[in-house]
Amino acid sequence: MMSEAGQTSRWGLPLLAVGQMQKEVTHNEALALVDVLLEPIVEAGPQNVPPSAPNSGQCWLVGAAPVGAWTGRAGQIACWTGGGWRWLAPRPAMTVRVADGRVAHFDGTAWNLPAALAAPSGGTIVDSESRAAIGELIVALRAAGWLAPMP
Repeated sequence: MMSEAGQTSRWGLPLLAVGQMQKEVTHNEALALVDVLLEPIVEAGPQNVPPSAPNSGQCWLVGAAPVGAWTGRAGQIACWTGGGWRWLAPRPAMTVRVADGRVAHFDGTAWNLPAALAAPSGGTIVDSESRAAIGELIVALRAAGWLAPMP
């Protein structure tokens, strides 16, 4: 799908125009955004303060009240490239991997991360502890998007 406004309809990637000069600029911008979208991995987030010394290719989930270079970019994905910050506005149901192994989901308003599981404790019957642990795992796997919600 192509838009009349010179960008793709779904992700807003810049399109080349007929007779456009310096097409490499538009093409390279599109490639930088595709690089983020192919297998989105973020360092951390959501966070409001940009990192002080990012490395090229690193991305973060921007929090609800960003400051500094991220001001006005709440909820977006911020990626540092050789040309500075690149921004990607997420779409509802988008998922990204966080460097610590968790999976973040965008619900259309904010990024959601699964809660950490507590280790089973207490109880005198092993079966009760096992059932509780399995129940917590199922809840966490559903929250992470790895299991479908209950019908």
